[in-house]
Amino acid sequence: MSFKNLKAGAALLLSAAMLLSTAACGTTDEATSDNSGNGGSGSAKSATISSYDVSSVKKDDAIAALLPDSVTKDGKLTIGTNPSYAPAEFLDSDGKTQIGYDMDLARALGNVFGLDTEIVSSNFDTIIPAIGSKYDLGIAAFTITPERMKSVDFVSYFTAGMAYAVKTGNPNKVDENDLCGLKVAVETGTVEEEAINKTAEQCKADGKKDIEIQSSKQQTDATTAVVTGKADVFFADSPVVGYAIAQTDGQLEQLGKDFDSVPNAIAIKKGETGTTEAVQKAMQKLMDDGTYGKILKHWGVESGALTKAEVNPNVA
Repeated sequence: MSFKNLKAGAALLLSAAMLLSTAACGTTDEATSDNSGNGGSGSAKSATISSYDVSSVKKDDAIAALLPDSVTKDGKLTIGTNPSYAPAEFLDSDGKTQIGYDMDLARALGNVFGLDTEIVSSNFDTIIPAIGSKYDLGIAAFTITPERMKSVDFVSYFTAGMAYAVKTGNPNKVDENDLCGLKVAVETGTVEEEAINKTAEQCKADGKKDIEIQSSKQQTDATTAVVTGKADVFFADSPVVGYAIAQTDGQLEQLGKDFDSVPNAIAIKKGETGTTEAVQKAMQKLMDDGTYGKILKHWGVESGALTKAEVNPNVA
C-alpha cells in the first residue's frame, strides 16, 4: 500500500517520540471527547494530518435502538484505545487528541448511534479486560485471535498483515527467517509480541542465541529503538510499519513482505448481543454508504478494506 500522502508534518511518530517522549508518547487514562469529526485539524505547522470529517454521518434510529441502556444511559459511546499505533490511532500535535483511521471510524460509529464519542487513552494490554466496565468498546487495531475471543466478542472492519522494519540498508544484516541473537522491539500485548516469544522459545530449543525482546507500552518506543540503534528490528502490523517508514524520512525500510494477514476488529463485552449487533450493522452501514472507504483512503490504507463486517469471524 502507498503511504506517500502521509508525509505531511512528519514530526509526530518519531520526532515527538524522541524529543517529546513524555508528551506525545505517554499514554494516560484521561479521556478527551471529540464528536466534531475534526479532531486533529489545524494549521499545517501544528498538525501532522487532519482527521476525516465525519460530521455528515447521521443517527440511524433503527440501529441505535439495538443498544442496551448500559451503553446509552450517559449519552456517550466510551471507547478505549492506545494512541501509539499510527496510522490507526495516535496523538495529534496537541498531545491529547486521538487521530487515525480507527479514531475516525469510532467517531462515525458514535454518530450512527446518536451518541457523543468519548475516546479514552490507555495502555494496549489493559483495554480488553476493561470492556463492559470502563469502556463500551475497544478500538485499537485488535487482531482477532482465539484467545482474545474467549474474553470479548468481535466485529471485523479491516485486514492487516504483520511486517518487520529495520534501519535503511539493513546495516545489521537482519534475516527475517533467523532472528536468533537479535534485539527485537514490539508493543506489549500485541500478537507480534506473542509471536516473537514463540520464536524466542524455538531459538532456545534449537540451541541458538537468545532473542532479546524489547517490549514497550508504546509502539512509538519500539519504532524509535530501531532508529536509534537500541534494537535491530521492530515487528508490528503492516500498516504501522508502512506509516513508520513514510514518517521517518528514509531512516527505516521494510524487511521482507507482509505476511499472515488477518482481520482487525472492534472488541465488545462478551455476550452483549445488542451492542454487538448494533456495531456490526453500523459498521456495515458505513461500508455501504461509502464513508468507510473515504476514511481509509484519507489515511492511505484502503488496501486493507473489507466489504463485510462480521461478528466473530473464523480466523483459525
